[in-house]
Parts: sequence; C-alpha cells; structure tokens
Amino acid sequence: MSIILVGLPGSGKSTIGRQLGRRLSLPFVDSDHVIEQRLGCAIREFFNREGEERFRDIEEGILDDLTLRHQGVLSTGGGSVLRAVNRERLKERGRVVYLRSKPEEVYRRLRHDVNRPLLQVNDPLQRLRSLYEARDPLYRETAHFVVDTGRPSVATLLNMIVMQLEVAGDLPLKFKTASDSTPSSTD
Repeated sequence: MSIILVGLPGSGKSTIGRQLGRRLSLPFVDSDHVIEQRLGCAIREFFNREGEERFRDIEEGILDDLTLRHQGVLSTGGGSVLRAVNRERLKERGRVVYLRSKPEEVYRRLRHDVNRPLLQVNDPLQRLRSLYEARDPLYRETAHFVVDTGRPSVATLLNMIVMQLEVAGDLPLKFKTASDSTPSSTD
C-alpha cells in the first residue's frame, strides 16, 4: 500500500514525501517529475502550449499507473484531486495524507517561484486563496488523514504523519515493533 500526499502547490508534498520515504525505507515518487519525464518538457511549458485540460488528461493516466504499480510514498500535483476519478483512485489505492497549508503560508514559501504555472498571475496570494477555497473540500474528501503544515519543522511533520499512520495500523509490516507480533502470555 502506498502513502499518497495531496495538498496545494507548495504545501511541502515533495519535500515531506522524500523525507518520509527515507524514514520508512520506502521508494519515493513525485508524480509531477514522472509527468515531466514522459512529456519530455517542463509542466509549465506543456501547460502553456497545450492547456490545463490536456495536462489533466495526462496527469490522470499517470496517476492511474502510479497508484496501481508504485508501492511506497507518492507526492501528487496540487490539482490531482480536481477529477473525481483521481480522487477515487487515490483513496482506494493508498493511504492519503492531506498536507493542509493556509494560502498565506504557501505564498510566503513560493512568492519567488516562477515554475508554478497556476501562480504566474498578477495577484498570486489571491490565486492561492481561490485554489484553497476550491480544492480544500476535494483534498478532505480524498484524505484519510489531515496534517496542518503551519510552521512545524519537517521532522515534526514527519513524526505527525508517522504517528497517524501507526495509530491507524497503516504502516507497512516491516515497521511494526517486535512486541506487536509476539503473542503475549495471556493469549
């Protein structure tokens, strides 16, 4: 079973995903990087040339493939939840963690980033607020767990995610402690 991260662009999905994969000794994949490899160009370039709808078609196919084949940690693009079929597949095929970030937090992190096509507008903070308003309910619908990113360190966020997965019994078997699998004397 995969651990799938969803959230706004800039909410930390790639950073947290990479670290979570290391911590759990699981392979990490960023769906946006897979998309760029298959397209042979940057998402921004494709977005500008072909439009958002065509990009979402490609994203849907790649997410379908990744959720069927990848066993590990998967970070998704910020708009991966826009299509109902993606939301259903993500929720059915993995444990989805929504990294919830306020638009102001994301803006602080991304205000100088020119590689995010949806933020190349006159008022990126307002754009993030609009994205949050539209997507927050979709992220919540898809997620098994919600983690507020706020200002905690990456290590703190990792601990929060691992703890939620552990309490829910969703960590891979190799991470269970020896006492979890040893029958007690009262059995």
